[in-house]
Amino acid sequence: MAAPVHGTASSAALTLASKPAPIAASRPPSDINATALAAPDAAGVVDPRRAFLLRDVFASNVTRRLKVPAAEQRAYSDRLETALEADTLGSLSGEYVVLVDRNANVQALLIYFRAVPADAWQMIGASPVATGRPGEFDHFITPLGVFEHTPANMDFRSEGTQNENHIRGYGKRDMRIFDLGWAQGERGWGKGGVSQMRFQMHSTDPDRLEPLLGIRHSKGCVRMPASLDAFLDHYGILDAEYATLIDSGKSLWVLKSDRQITPWAGRYIVVVDSARKSRPAWAPAPGGKARAKVPAGADTAD
Repeated sequence: MAAPVHGTASSAALTLASKPAPIAASRPPSDINATALAAPDAAGVVDPRRAFLLRDVFASNVTRRLKVPAAEQRAYSDRLETALEADTLGSLSGEYVVLVDRNANVQALLIYFRAVPADAWQMIGASPVATGRPGEFDHFITPLGVFEHTPANMDFRSEGTQNENHIRGYGKRDMRIFDLGWAQGERGWGKGGVSQMRFQMHSTDPDRLEPLLGIRHSKGCVRMPASLDAFLDHYGILDAEYATLIDSGKSLWVLKSDRQITPWAGRYIVVVDSARKSRPAWAPAPGGKARAKVPAGADTAD
């Protein structure tokens, strides 16, 4: 169902400090003035072009980034628009959208924004991910389509515990798991076919599995860098519907008190397959050293 186009956020969702808090302890905070970012002009309108200031924040705080050439950014903009139009969301604007290319030769997540429907989608930043790898039991191929991030499937946070293979499948403690609910996924084992899978987007074991981002390696979910997870969480990139609940007076434990949601929070994750036959230089695969650190059974993690 199409969501209303929006370019402002309510006071409850915009309790912002003068400077963003650090997203990753090893990285300095951006020098962006978050209060100014959300401040309306004399007419009471928040300039949607300020949404692009988050490019600098992304570059400062997300430690695993991809340098996507301008021509490729435009190509993914076209793919995003095509996918949204197919889902009756062709006029969507004024909010961030997350795009994932599940192609085995790419494995990338890109954040896009456009101010109005007449504009082209423009990239905010990109990072390597890992999507579903077929070939073993209970491993799905990450489904294609447009998925809505909604509190109907409430997010939760990682406990940071290890499984029997000493893998923290959801990453270190307190990382956010973005839950997209049940989806129809193509089974990557046996005779194939389609069945339901729980579709999530989350960080992964920082020592063993995060270095493997860039190749298919999950059971169907989208694994992402911890610093990207924290960026999405801290700035509410996908939290439009969570902000609506906060405005209605709800208290949500999963949302941190120091978060700084922007006026352009979105709600959609779009998964495409670019059908590439070879790996582009801007999306390198992990090297042999990273692969050598993976213990037996690591693929049992989500």
